[in-house]
Amino acid sequence: MLSYAIIFLIIALVAAVLGFSGVAGAATNIAWILFVVFLVLAAISFFRGRRV
Repeated sequence: MLSYAIIFLIIALVAAVLGFSGVAGAATNIAWILFVVFLVLAAISFFRGRRV
């Protein structure tokens, strides 16, 4: 999940440098959503693993 977020962030940076603001904005939003999902899943697995 984190690797996909990093890939979309790189796509957003390249698109921003080349002037594709629509693509850069969409890729940034996707990267942000994937990063938040990664953080939630990491927190759940961390707390669930400590209880066992």
